[in-house]
Amino acid sequence: MPAEKPAHGSLLRAGHTTSALIVLFLTGFILSLTAIYLSLPSRVAADGKDSQVRQSADGSRLISESNGMVATHEGQRLKVVLDLGNVVLRTTDSGKIDYRVRLEVSSSEKDAQRLLREFTTTARETPEGVYFRGQSFGRQSSGRLWVTVELNIPKNYNVDITTGGGNIQADDINGRASLVTSGGTIIAGNIGGSAHLETAGGHLTLKNVTGDLTAISGGGHITAGAISGSATLHTNGGHIRAESIHGPAHLSTGGGNIFVEHSGSELFADTVGGQIEVGETSGLVKAKNGGGGIRVVRVSGPTNLETVGGSIYLTQVDSAVEASTGSGAITAWFVTPVKSPSQCEFHSGAGDIVVYIPRQLPVTIDAQVQSGDEHQVSFDPAFATTYRRDNSSGGGPLRAEGSLNGGGEVIRLQTVGGNIRVILSDTAKQLELYKQQMEQLQQKLAFQLKLFQDARQLQNLPQQR
Repeated sequence: MPAEKPAHGSLLRAGHTTSALIVLFLTGFILSLTAIYLSLPSRVAADGKDSQVRQSADGSRLISESNGMVATHEGQRLKVVLDLGNVVLRTTDSGKIDYRVRLEVSSSEKDAQRLLREFTTTARETPEGVYFRGQSFGRQSSGRLWVTVELNIPKNYNVDITTGGGNIQADDINGRASLVTSGGTIIAGNIGGSAHLETAGGHLTLKNVTGDLTAISGGGHITAGAISGSATLHTNGGHIRAESIHGPAHLSTGGGNIFVEHSGSELFADTVGGQIEVGETSGLVKAKNGGGGIRVVRVSGPTNLETVGGSIYLTQVDSAVEASTGSGAITAWFVTPVKSPSQCEFHSGAGDIVVYIPRQLPVTIDAQVQSGDEHQVSFDPAFATTYRRDNSSGGGPLRAEGSLNGGGEVIRLQTVGGNIRVILSDTAKQLELYKQQMEQLQQKLAFQLKLFQDARQLQNLPQQR
């Protein structure tokens, strides 16, 4: 008797059952592998790099870490280009560059694994040194993926680092340095060559620079130690502070303070509304302030100072000075002997002008008060003085001329709505005042250095999101 053929529907049901079992088996197998992959560190060796993926202790983040090494020679250059991420740079006594890359993503991100995979790093030796590249192939990694790259380089090495968004921290570098970020803080030690630091919005802090320094910030503070070469420092709104600048200096801020303890050459300082304070100067000084005050402790070169509304204070003047203020006062202490012909002009719109003259200095004072009916000019009795009014009725401008020791270089003083006083200076008092003001400037710099050291103690700067 012939065997019964199975019904067509039975074959279909059997086939479907088998397919379902296979799908369930494969799904379970894949899920098991995924669970093992996420729960246990995996280590892969590729292109000389070791990599690990693990979860943080609290399970809130998924972390990928990789490291590698590239051989190199001292005196060469490291070029780093990152799409995003922090950079920590350390120096060692070795002929190689070690690096470690740490990626972090929130475990709550549905595509966490993809975010980690889409950020890749490569490092290779070049004729100039070492090239390191970190890039993300994902369009939405910024703000979701956190990247930190740590590099150990030889001490005698040049560096060129650019990141699309993150902080940069560097040890002492015995070579040229270019550190650029699209948004973050930069902290560096001593630079043994020229330096270029730039950020779109963070603070810039470094120690001494052997060569020229260019530092640009979109709005943060700029703090530097001794600069052996020239300096170009600009911020859109923060403060600028430098211990000393040996070469020509151009300092500008959109509204912060400018502070320089020593200037060895030409100094150009410009702020929209902060304070400008300079210690000792040896060359031309031009300072312009949109609203705050200007103080120069020792003036030893041609000087031009201008402020719209603040006061001007000069402790030791032995060269030509032009100073003007819209509404503030002007106070100046002259010294003897002068270094060069010291014809000076002081102008104030509404403030008083007070000058202190050494008893031994041969000088002529030409003083004028526009509103002479309400304000006055007074000289120390040691001056031979003559007064006159341009209006015989007594209500016009008051002009006075006084000479000391037979007269000499002319100092011109003019105010519209203030008083003018010419006083013989006390040498001992002036010296004490000079010391006090220099100490104040040094204390401010020491405070900034303390902030710098505190920042250096942080092993990792705050992550940029």
